Amino acid sequence: MKRAARVGSSPRKTRAGVYASKLRDVMVIAEQEGLLRGGRTQVFRGRMPEALVARARKRTGINSDTDLIELALANIAVEDDYADSLLSRRGALSREADLDF
Repeated sequence: MKRAARVGSSPRKTRAGVYASKLRDVMVIAEQEGLLRGGRTQVFRGRMPEALVARARKRTGINSDTDLIELALANIAVEDDYADSLLSRRGALSREADLDF
C-alpha cells in the first residue's frame, strides 16, 4: 500500500542540497550587486594545490576553472559578516541592564 504524500511537509534537504542552494544564493547576490556585469576582461590565474582544487570541484560540481574561480571570488565579495559583527559585541551589554529573569 502506497503512503500518501504529506501535504505541507517540506522535504528534508541534504547537506549537498543546502550547499548548492547557498552557492546559487551567492551568485544571485553577486549579480544583484552588479559584480557580474561588464566584459570579462580581467585575467586571473594562479597555481593551486591539487587537493584544494579537487575538493572545491567535488563540493560544487563545477569543472570549469573560470566558473570555479568566479564562484570563489563572488563568495568572498558577498560574504556576510554577521558572525564577526555579533562576536565584536561580546560584553557590550551593560551589567545594569534588566533582562527580566
